[in-house]
Amino acid sequence: MFAWGEIVLGGFLIILSGIFDILDGAVARASGTKTAFGGVLDSVCDRYADALIFSGIMYGSIYGSIMPATLFEIPVWLWCMISVIGSYLVSYTRARAEAAGTPPLNVGIAERSERMIILVIGAFTGYIAHAIVIVAVLTHITIIQRIMSAKESLE
Repeated sequence: MFAWGEIVLGGFLIILSGIFDILDGAVARASGTKTAFGGVLDSVCDRYADALIFSGIMYGSIYGSIMPATLFEIPVWLWCMISVIGSYLVSYTRARAEAAGTPPLNVGIAERSERMIILVIGAFTGYIAHAIVIVAVLTHITIIQRIMSAKESLE
């Protein structure tokens, strides 16, 4: 929807996706079918969903269905790439630190739910480009927070 310039509908679809994301885990827990593999699969599907959302916004910014095409003299598609990299590294930093022996690494100001809320607000207000910049900045702050926390736990 973002690629086609349907920004508000894109925001609603993020909300719908979030509802289903919450429900699938709740159903698995309630039915006693929760598994470690299910958690892995859920995380992988979340990364695909993130990539699709940012790809749609990138496409829309390049082909003119999302305005402005630049923000702070940087193309919105590049802000999207910075956001994708940050989003993936937020997850990777947590997984890698926990694999190295840290306790669950729940620190940071831009976990997936916060990022999606920022995008929804941006979509509903018409400030999707600004929301992307906020996500780009906050994801990289979160990465730094997680690296610092991992350093403290592992030294």
